[in-house]
Amino acid sequence: MRADLLSDAVDGLDEALAAVDGFDEALVGGLLRPQPDQAGGLAALADAVAGSPLAARVAEAADKAAAGAAGEDHFVALAAARTALLGSVHDALTARVEEAVGRPRADGSTAPASGEEHAANLHAAARGWLCDLARAGWQGIDHELVAGAAPVVSAMLPVPALRRLATLLDGFAAELAACCPGATLERVPVRRWADLWSRALLLALPGAARTAAVGEATGRLLPLGVDVQEHATAVQAQVHAVFEPADGGTPRLVRASVSAPKPDTVVGAGLWQLLRPHMSLLAAIGEGHAMELDAMPVTAEGDLIWDDARARAGEPADIFTSARVALPTAAAFAVSPLDRHPARIAVPVLVEGYGVEEGDDGLVFQVAGCRLPVDTDRVPAAGPLTPDVVAASGACLGLLRWDAGQFLLQPLAVERTVRKKAVAVHAGAWAGGTTDKAGVRAEKAATDAVKVLRERAGKLLRK
Repeated sequence: MRADLLSDAVDGLDEALAAVDGFDEALVGGLLRPQPDQAGGLAALADAVAGSPLAARVAEAADKAAAGAAGEDHFVALAAARTALLGSVHDALTARVEEAVGRPRADGSTAPASGEEHAANLHAAARGWLCDLARAGWQGIDHELVAGAAPVVSAMLPVPALRRLATLLDGFAAELAACCPGATLERVPVRRWADLWSRALLLALPGAARTAAVGEATGRLLPLGVDVQEHATAVQAQVHAVFEPADGGTPRLVRASVSAPKPDTVVGAGLWQLLRPHMSLLAAIGEGHAMELDAMPVTAEGDLIWDDARARAGEPADIFTSARVALPTAAAFAVSPLDRHPARIAVPVLVEGYGVEEGDDGLVFQVAGCRLPVDTDRVPAAGPLTPDVVAASGACLGLLRWDAGQFLLQPLAVERTVRKKAVAVHAGAWAGGTTDKAGVRAEKAATDAVKVLRERAGKLLRK
């Protein structure tokens, strides 16, 4: 890997992000009665897309918003411009990563979406609420305004095709409600709330939430590692893998995800008990073998829609062998337009032969004379991989991400030398079960916690 390319400046990146930041700051105070500095942010956004097909609409929208007269169409145009700019940042960073790792380029397009339109009135209601938020601004939100999302979400949730948007609106409204009134906020999550607002507004447009075409994958799946994302009430495990088609086609980078609700008392290795019953792939990771897939559904973006009936255990497969042999030739799937955002960059890479530097800024790998920061905060507590183990490693298989203006490496597995032998330690080692003492203790504690909660729930239902 050419680590020097990851630290080189990307042309136009700072300017694009500055335009996004200017618009995001305009949303803080609201666009009902915008001030001159807000008008400057709106104008900068319009200037940034002046050479694109959006130019005329965004210029008009910026003028209307600066005058406090923006309507729904204008807010949609501004959200589209912001999303397009972040999409360009995503594409530039992804191209830089592909150049650095020397991997085949992703396909240039995704399959067209399909499906019927559902409940145009609910989409309109969602857009109306989001426009009211933009007018009020984050400093102008109150419980009455935020509560306007509740009836829309309640009406959307029973419709499977609308649950994606409903879940986004519900989570966004919950965050806003927890911060009401906005006038008392000491710190506003400016970028995050603008991300949620613009994404929700575009998903509420007719046709935006249609499901992408789904194909089938038949062949061998070589797991690389698992990324665990934990919340107080939910947990998700996302497996990154290389898929080798049975017909001898180009190997592809794919993902398979499983999520489950959880009580906040279940943490650490106990999380696997909640996820394990829903995906046999987790056992394959823990036991170290490949999976044979037979017509497994796969989206145009490379997400496997996991079905245990279409998978069976294959031959043993060491993840570092897979990373050294199969990963370099694997091509990524294209990313759909609405998902092109720098926060979504997560590219599997193998780094070897590095030096380790530990300081106040955290852990850093010295790769070919270049510094590559390591994001050990993302290492889950649900496995034997720890920051100390990462610091003692000589090879690291991880996800290359971009955050706070720089590339970071999120470790998924490392290889270190123990008694002159290479030993692999990976975050998903306990996914299929473990005999490790710490893992066994955590699993027992989780079992006891779930048992108590089920007993309490049973008593409540009997009353």
